[in-house]
Parts: sequence; C-alpha cells; structure tokens
Amino acid sequence: MLVAFSVAPSGAAKADGSVGEAVAAAVRVVRASGLPNRTDAMFTTIEGDWDEVMAVVKAACDAILAVAPRCSLVLKADLRPGVTDMLTAKVETVERYLADDH
Repeated sequence: MLVAFSVAPSGAAKADGSVGEAVAAAVRVVRASGLPNRTDAMFTTIEGDWDEVMAVVKAACDAILAVAPRCSLVLKADLRPGVTDMLTAKVETVERYLADDH
C-alpha cells in the first residue's frame, strides 16, 4: 500500500508559526523505518504493508506529540494487494505519457 500523510503540531508552533522542526522529527522516523518513502512540500509518502506503514504513521504522530500537545494528521491511502514499487512506478507511468506529448 501507499500512504501519503502529513503531520503537524497544534498548539505549540514557534512564535513565527514555524512547524518545520517538529515535522523534521516525524520525517526522521519515516526515514529510519527503512520503508520506501518520499517527502515533498505537502506530504510524505511511504510504501509497505498495512501493519508496517500504519506503525510508522503512528510513530511519526508520536514524534509530534513529544513536542506538542496535539497532532494534526492528514492521510490518503492506495491499497493494491500484491503490488509493490508503486512509489516510483506511478510517477514513471505519468512521465512516460508526458514524454509521448512531444
């Protein structure tokens, strides 16, 4: 499965409104998991089976809760049993169609 998620602290942002430090702690958890992942400006996407992915999402939330009284979680999942390497394959498919436009 692929899970795209974002986590952010609530109630404990820095005076300038920055949540980057807390979000970085959550992304560290994802990267340490060893599961395929990608982080962009809005979401972190992680690939694996249900139990391992959801355990990482929970650990990322726990990293936020270690520095803030509340954690906001947004999650979108694509469940395709038996299919792997979709983190890169989906993007490659779109890029292939874009290349055909030339």
